[in-house]
Amino acid sequence: MPDRPRLTPAIADVRRAVRGALEGLAPGALALVALSGGPDSLALAAATGFEAPRAGVRAGAVIVDHGLQAGSADVAARAAAQASGLGLAPVRVERVEVGAGRGAQGAGPEAAARTARYAALERAASELGAAAVLLAHTLDDQAETVLLGLARGSGAASLQGMPRERGRYRRPLLGIRRSTTVQACADAGLQPWTDPQNADPAFTRVRVRQTVLPLLEAELGPGVAEALARTAEQLREDEDALDSFAEELAEDLAEHAEAGISLDVPALAANPPALRQRLIRLAVSSEFGVALSRQQTLEASRLVTDWHGQAGVDLPGVRVVRRDGRLYFLSRGSETRGSDGTA
Repeated sequence: MPDRPRLTPAIADVRRAVRGALEGLAPGALALVALSGGPDSLALAAATGFEAPRAGVRAGAVIVDHGLQAGSADVAARAAAQASGLGLAPVRVERVEVGAGRGAQGAGPEAAARTARYAALERAASELGAAAVLLAHTLDDQAETVLLGLARGSGAASLQGMPRERGRYRRPLLGIRRSTTVQACADAGLQPWTDPQNADPAFTRVRVRQTVLPLLEAELGPGVAEALARTAEQLREDEDALDSFAEELAEDLAEHAEAGISLDVPALAANPPALRQRLIRLAVSSEFGVALSRQQTLEASRLVTDWHGQAGVDLPGVRVVRRDGRLYFLSRGSETRGSDGTA
């Protein structure tokens, strides 16, 4: 077992956060730390190695080698050795091939690396039977995510930031500042790896981290990062509530059609836009597995709020038509016709 470091406020804060994330796991369950070797994930690994035995669960680590930088295999091997030294087992290194500059959403190399990383984490977690994967995103990461979403006009879904828990993924450090994880590593005598890309202004997130947020703090006063994180948490609570209302309403409003699903138009019109648009997105995502953008949702919504007998709307893989007091979401290419002649 590794030597126990002196308990300091930074170490105590990180351990307390991890303790909460491990609650609810079954005795003997495996929690995997997604470890890069940087200060955030290394502090998380140290705290998990300490807290897991006390929670009656096992703790391991997964290191993803993206192969994007010279010496990445050595960095991964060093992180694996650190994980073993902290008492984590099993420890697995996953080497991935990052696509040539395109991510799952057609974004750039950052998104491509993220897609490859999560695929590797999911594969390792499934093969090892892990009940939880712990991610080392901090309050600073959350603030950066919210600010980027605000700048891009991505809507409430983006401004929610990252969830504390989704499926088997958990983010214990969303309430912890990056400075705390750095201090926790120093207090524990751990030497984290410094990723040179984290200082490269070619990346938008780095510019937000190094320039935009410090400028906001300087001009508006301290606490901007915490305020952005609180905003994300409040928005997520609101979004969860509205989504729950929409799901309950959908049970009464939705009917399955021959080639899709339909919703009652008067009921859609009677609901406020936030619920109406959620019902439209929910109908399309549940029936066709398609996530509509805001503009696409509004195009469909106009068949409810601004309808003058016009033909339907074509969305990705879906045709939306209004007839007989219902809004029909039909598989593209279906030949279903209504009394008004729309198809």
